[in-house]
Amino acid sequence: MLDDSDDIGTDSPDDIHPLFHGAPSSTEFKKLRKRIVRQVREAMDTYGMVKRGDRWLVCLSGGKDSYTLLAVLHELKWRGLLPVELLACNLDQGQPGFPATVLPEFLTRMGVPHRIEYQDTYSIVVDKVPQGRTYCALCSRLRRGNLYRIAREEGCSAVVLGHHRDDILETFFMNLFHGGRLASMPPKLVNEDGDLMLFRPLAFVAEEDCGKFARAMNYPIIPCDLCGSQEGLQRAQVKKLLDEWETRSPGRRQVMFRALMNVRPSHLADPNLFDFLNLATGAAPAGSDDGLPPQLR
Repeated sequence: MLDDSDDIGTDSPDDIHPLFHGAPSSTEFKKLRKRIVRQVREAMDTYGMVKRGDRWLVCLSGGKDSYTLLAVLHELKWRGLLPVELLACNLDQGQPGFPATVLPEFLTRMGVPHRIEYQDTYSIVVDKVPQGRTYCALCSRLRRGNLYRIAREEGCSAVVLGHHRDDILETFFMNLFHGGRLASMPPKLVNEDGDLMLFRPLAFVAEEDCGKFARAMNYPIIPCDLCGSQEGLQRAQVKKLLDEWETRSPGRRQVMFRALMNVRPSHLADPNLFDFLNLATGAAPAGSDDGLPPQLR
């Protein structure tokens, strides 16, 4: 558990991590920052991510989400609220036009311990993926394998990723629409080899808040479309659908995310998850036959 006795106080030049130097003084930004920090701490507590003395490999792509993750984790550590060692890591995968000097210069200037690794997985992806298909699946697998290797080499117990609430929702709907399964990105996972944890501390944070935060801090954001394979992605289609739902019914994303934390196996249809075969009268699960709360029946 993270200690709740301390919290984010008033910044002074001598009492702030360099990642927060130049932070806007507006009330709006202070509320945004406080909300993100609170949500990260809540996710860590809810899923038991923090073990004192651990060493985390914090993956930094140069996008708005990973910058937000990096800043909040270092803020918490600076305040004595995150008793783990942090090592930032960027994996340069050889995409054409990737600005290789941006992140090492930024991290050095901020005094953030880091490792920059170059692995030309882009050439492998281009060679293996048929023309017209998107690169993301294979690219992600190769990236993850390299990050696990680096974590082991650096003595890290966990790989920490910048996926936020909206990423988790989009993955759920992609699996639902295209994968035929109910699954998403869990906030906490053990890798297949069983030797590393994978954490997503931004699990409760909205993508919009990450964007507002990173832009307000003027971090040197690197676009994620350098490979030129982004058009027509299923994820982009799902994102558009969720945007439309959110526009028509503000707050819809948060309601749907809460549903991922409120699963009722007895009201789904997976016989491996619930023992329907032996279900009998006198042992029926609590709730209505339709599984809906009373106000929606």
